[in-house]
Amino acid sequence: MKKKILLGIGLATMLLLAACGNSSDKKTEEAASESHYPLTVENFAKAEGGSEWTTKEQVFDKAPERIMANTRPAAELLLHLGLGDRIVGVSADFGAPDPTVADDYAKLTIISDGYVGKEVTLGTNPDLVYGRGGLFDNADWGVGTVDSLNEMGIKTYVLESSVTGGTYASIYKDIENLGNIFSVQDKAQSFIDVLKAKEDAIAKSLESITENKTFAYLHTNDPKELYVWSAHGESFFHAAFNMVKLDNVFKDITGDVSLETLISTDPDVLILPNFDGSDLSHVRDAIYENPKLSSMKAIKNKAIYIVDYNYLFGYGYNTIDGMELLAKEMYPELFK
Repeated sequence: MKKKILLGIGLATMLLLAACGNSSDKKTEEAASESHYPLTVENFAKAEGGSEWTTKEQVFDKAPERIMANTRPAAELLLHLGLGDRIVGVSADFGAPDPTVADDYAKLTIISDGYVGKEVTLGTNPDLVYGRGGLFDNADWGVGTVDSLNEMGIKTYVLESSVTGGTYASIYKDIENLGNIFSVQDKAQSFIDVLKAKEDAIAKSLESITENKTFAYLHTNDPKELYVWSAHGESFFHAAFNMVKLDNVFKDITGDVSLETLISTDPDVLILPNFDGSDLSHVRDAIYENPKLSSMKAIKNKAIYIVDYNYLFGYGYNTIDGMELLAKEMYPELFK
């Protein structure tokens, strides 16, 4: 009987100590969280209809709880940081998916396959609107300007990768900032490490390529309407292609690029976007067979490459996956 009583006392003591330990750990976590906020993050804003981005601080008294992500890649980034339960809406649900977060993405509320306006955005009752900078506008396709949302008490975070001057390196800064905003710094750093390892692996595989090739971007899926877009000022776009030793031959041109100019400039490679994931091999074949282009190197060398639109203009972390796929298609012998 005495042994049973002593055992009972010992067990009760252990449970009490464990409870005290858990309580102490919780208080420590809460104290750390309280000391982390308010947090000031330098971000961006631009006037309605404007093109010039200026810095604007966002002050967070706590981690946002209701996030509206204005593109698929923006939402997928949050999933890598374990923040899926805070996403209340996703728009622009198109482009190549990230299979590593597919299960979590399937649980999210998709409010539109395309871009949405301010009214729909506000309908999600967000305390943070976040994502691609070009969509922060009061136009029908915009989630609202940064200033107008802030005036309503809604915080904003514009991806640095998507503003003028942004590069793929900006992705790392965005992840770091989001890690701080949501106090998930360890997850943020782990994800940064994964992406940097991918970038380093591509660079290592292509280190024998000593000269960059030139390319032109055909912003079309219609082989009868070949529209050449210079992508002037698209710094993220250009930095991404530099990863795979490609230079946009028309990056300094601000106006239209004619078909005649394309032919006479004769870039090594042509890039064709895939907007909806459909098979565009017939489009590529038709371009190869276009007699007007027959003198071009890219036609003779069968160097037209199809790249998903989100890898080009999603301004997201998964652009590295698109560039890896492109590099493997261009130089398969270097990735054996």
